[in-house]
Amino acid sequence: MKILVLGSGAGGGFPQWNCNCRQCAGQRQGELTAHARTQSSIAVSADGQAWALLNASPDIGQQLRRYPQLHPRQGLRDTPIKAVVLMDAQIDHVTGLLGMREGPCIDVYATPCVFEDLTTVFPILGVLEHYCGTRWHMLPVAGSTTSASFMIDGFASLRFTAVAIPGKAPPYSPHRRDHTVGDNIALFIEDFHEGSTLFYSPGLAHVGAEELKWMHDADCLLVDGTFWAEDEMQQAGLGRKTASDMGHLPQTGDPTRPGMVDVMAATAARRKVLIHINNSNPILDETSEQRRLLDGHGIEVAYDGMEITL
Repeated sequence: MKILVLGSGAGGGFPQWNCNCRQCAGQRQGELTAHARTQSSIAVSADGQAWALLNASPDIGQQLRRYPQLHPRQGLRDTPIKAVVLMDAQIDHVTGLLGMREGPCIDVYATPCVFEDLTTVFPILGVLEHYCGTRWHMLPVAGSTTSASFMIDGFASLRFTAVAIPGKAPPYSPHRRDHTVGDNIALFIEDFHEGSTLFYSPGLAHVGAEELKWMHDADCLLVDGTFWAEDEMQQAGLGRKTASDMGHLPQTGDPTRPGMVDVMAATAARRKVLIHINNSNPILDETSEQRRLLDGHGIEVAYDGMEITL
């Protein structure tokens, strides 16, 4: 299994276009040892030829132009991207679909909740019907069904399992304050040929027994790295919301619950990687104390262009 990180930042990327916080300003001015990051999305492949996008970032055009693996190869019009799997209906995970409108009909894999949001209150799938069109493949994670396995045409050696996870629907969604199964999923991907497994969850509000079970079975964890601390936005003067308010488990815990560092340290995964990193998170600074702590736990920080082979 091949994994290509197209974007590793949270919504707005890094530096965020309108943010003059210490980290964003420091990166722009060359005073911070930190790489710029586009908004979160990855691509996966079994053979390096056909690729599936996991989320479609608003930065999709820039990302597709940057990486030769995703360039057209045959004829006048071509793309190696065969499908898009959506983890949720967040704006920074779905609006890249509009940037793919010049291509062929898009095979979109999503839960009923996500499909409902994208055809009603934020009807981008309807808009795309006037351009390339879409084919919706339902991931039946809803009600009492909390996981569902599926295959994607052209990826015969990969089995995907959509897993319902704790999280938040987008602010525009009618489910925002009424969590519904299927609003947020993680993906567990198995490679039959290599015997390798990936757990991908760029948004994860809580890790309970069920989530931990899936994480324990993975060779590679690529999970929510949005915030270092619960009150990070408040400390930075960037807002009043906490990590929990925004549906993310921070890396540092407290007496009531472990943080993501504790969770990952308790697993046996060979690769442990944080992705979807907010511009306020001190782990963006490669010289920070927080990065040294992650290094001590064998935890990596994803960056744009990172390649992982399992």
